Amino acid sequence: MKQADPHLSLVRPVTPRTPQGCEECLRLGTSWVHLRLCLICGHVGCCDSSPFKHARLHAHTVDHPIMQSFEPGEDWRWCYVHEVLV
Repeated sequence: MKQADPHLSLVRPVTPRTPQGCEECLRLGTSWVHLRLCLICGHVGCCDSSPFKHARLHAHTVDHPIMQSFEPGEDWRWCYVHEVLV
């Protein structure tokens, strides 16, 4: 169930910085499972099922807690601080 979250006020219109895939995985030459888009800066990172969990790492490193699935046909959002759909 989606919940109200105080971090939603941080969401901005963004352009994916690396629409072709996870920014760090592309740089490292590694693979990912699914992609997540930071709704604060446009960072594209890999999901928690991916080996390096770059989306979660980005969220906690730069304090950008709200992301959205970057998979075709999906539009759900997640808060990494509260661990809830928003």
